[in-house]
Amino acid sequence: MASALFATPAHGSGKPEFPAEVYGGAWTSGHVQGIAVDEKKGFMYFSFTNLLVKTDLAGRPVGSVTGFTGHLGDLDFNAKDGRVYGSLEYKEAQAFYVAIFDVDRITSLDMDAETANVVTAVYLKEVVADYSADMNGDGTFDGNVGDTPDHRYGCSGIDGVAFGPSFGKRHGKQKLTVAYGVYSNTGRQDNDHQVLLQYDITKWRAFERPLTQAAPHTSGPARPDGKYFVYTGNTTYGVQNLEYDGYTGKWLMAAYKGVKPQFPNYSLFTVDGSARPTRGPVKGQPQPEQGDLLRLSPEGLHHPETGIRGWESGGQYGLASLDDGRFYVTQDGKIVEDGVTKQTAHSRLHRWTGQTPTPFERIQ
Repeated sequence: MASALFATPAHGSGKPEFPAEVYGGAWTSGHVQGIAVDEKKGFMYFSFTNLLVKTDLAGRPVGSVTGFTGHLGDLDFNAKDGRVYGSLEYKEAQAFYVAIFDVDRITSLDMDAETANVVTAVYLKEVVADYSADMNGDGTFDGNVGDTPDHRYGCSGIDGVAFGPSFGKRHGKQKLTVAYGVYSNTGRQDNDHQVLLQYDITKWRAFERPLTQAAPHTSGPARPDGKYFVYTGNTTYGVQNLEYDGYTGKWLMAAYKGVKPQFPNYSLFTVDGSARPTRGPVKGQPQPEQGDLLRLSPEGLHHPETGIRGWESGGQYGLASLDDGRFYVTQDGKIVEDGVTKQTAHSRLHRWTGQTPTPFERIQ
């Protein structure tokens, strides 16, 4: 059920034509969290919180992976190995993973995440350490709640994932960047950054294990290859969708708006990927701390009191760059069929304009 309209490829891009809209279907699941596009083979992947759906670019379902008891978030396609990577959380078990989908094996509906041999997972020790940090030293970890001083940097787990070059470079080896979820909490000052971990996944196959949700494994890298901080003001659950745009060299971070009144609470932020990180103080921490800082791009709306820049924009439910000035931006929705409420997703083609207040223009 895709739009019959097809968008003309960018001039001189050499890109194939892509439909103006791809419908992700209607499912008894959680809401859509993210998308990934295999441009060469012509598939789109949708994360519906506890369900992965594979469609062709006409919106016809090709397969799905079910049985997730955790939270499946943002997705990205790795062109080098042809697999889809996504954030996967088990907050109660204090286990956070990158889920890796062997998407060529996803050929039918309702394939089981644990038994169908299509999913492996890599454990992220750094995320677990920050999520489970006992920040007030009372000897008790307060669990999956935002209204607590626990959770270093306000870490609620992970959401956004994207492949792109090392920060400070436009090109080069593609690394996997994972963005923290961040609790909304107006009573603390140490949760006003987006936290990004960057991993060289060249040797990750040694860490990959099948998904065992009743007994979560702990196989993963000891630490990230880089940890970076972007001062945006507190957001509600951090970077929902992270994307690197090879056309502009920018990293895009789509978030649910924050509620702290001293911040502009934008819903989209960008970082110039070619700007080198700088070493400096991580603002608001209970003890003075130095970290690798990334600066927001000098564009978009500007909040003079804080210096923060950004946009009022969509992208929180799915964002995928075609690396030629065009993006798929996903909107969630609900329909009722035979008395059953189902979640839907519409991924619509846009071009990046950089205009304020919203930088995307829909391509009809």
